Amino acid sequence: MGIDPHRIACFFSTSGHSGVDRAAKHLIPALARRGYQVDLLKVRRHGPNLPEIPEAVRVIDLGSRHTLACLPAVARYLRSARPAAMLSDKDRVNRVALFARALARVPTRLVLRSGTTISIDLATRGALERWVQRNSMGRLYPFADQVIVACQGVADDLAAYTGLARERIRVVPPPVIPEDLLEAELPRPDHPWFAQADKPLILSAGELCSRKDFETLIRAFARLRSERPCRLMIVGRGGARERLLALARELEVAEDVALPGYVDNPYAYMAHADLFAFTSRWEGLGFVLIEALAVGTPVVSTDCPSGPSEILEGGRYGPLVPVGDDVALAAAMAATLEDPLPAAQLKQAARRYEIEASTDVYLDALGLAPQPMRGSAAPARLEPLRPVDRGEAPLPPEP
Repeated sequence: MGIDPHRIACFFSTSGHSGVDRAAKHLIPALARRGYQVDLLKVRRHGPNLPEIPEAVRVIDLGSRHTLACLPAVARYLRSARPAAMLSDKDRVNRVALFARALARVPTRLVLRSGTTISIDLATRGALERWVQRNSMGRLYPFADQVIVACQGVADDLAAYTGLARERIRVVPPPVIPEDLLEAELPRPDHPWFAQADKPLILSAGELCSRKDFETLIRAFARLRSERPCRLMIVGRGGARERLLALARELEVAEDVALPGYVDNPYAYMAHADLFAFTSRWEGLGFVLIEALAVGTPVVSTDCPSGPSEILEGGRYGPLVPVGDDVALAAAMAATLEDPLPAAQLKQAARRYEIEASTDVYLDALGLAPQPMRGSAAPARLEPLRPVDRGEAPLPPEP
């Protein structure tokens, strides 16, 4: 029995608000627009959550709250649906995808994605977890048809850390930017600071956690504010919120620091800020940095592993400063506010991350035709399947 050449499986388990979520929300509808039927395999109560489900997309609840427990259901799915290709993301999900394909014994092409600088990410974990992940990636990933990452730095790190052959790893720019965003007129946010032109507004965005290092940003902002009037806004949620507010009070800049939490339209906040600051300790790329460029907002960034140096082409599109250096960051913010690059030049740097261009590269990695399939009718809407929890039970037949 062959495979379904028009079907793609996407197997993800995300927080619901990560860069992987944003990429999935763009990639899955884009694959459907190309004429493919897309099955989104989800771990219960995990993302990604698509705001709208296209007709050609079927959401499959794998029937478990834990990724590893989904292994029997994923194998049953592969035996039943027999997709031409499956894309998985994050190490735990990737391992399940590899074992599920082996159990199902299907010729589905399997593409694994690794989304972060793995050596630094794992350095924050316990010794046992580091050993398990490092060794499992080195031993299991060679059985995939392709391993993809978002930038060269992540590729080099993954190869060096796990022993995976560098030529097996392909850089695929993620689908970050809708084409209309580059020319969009975005509404002014409701926050009163956007209506006040007396002080430049510096914006940052992301989960309020240690990896984003907003502490260094607040310290740099305090230095800058001692020299000129300015304001700082950090949008996003996370456990470090109270610690960041306490630091702002300690540095006596709290009246000019705002942490409004989650916002529905971060593009609008970026577009109406005077400067976007990116201060991560490590990344897999840096989606918000790309988004700020796409709306024409000047940026400064830490030169963290990995992504910002590639996005900004070594400083061509914005200054790069050492990680954790608030003095250098303050100087870079001051210089950029004084002499920002033109918006058109900044937008040009984001074009390689447009959704449709990225989708072409994803389809090539999946071994599928990048162009829309001629003569293929729009697939009928498929009702979600809910595979049962017991491993020996088969999936229902395709409608």
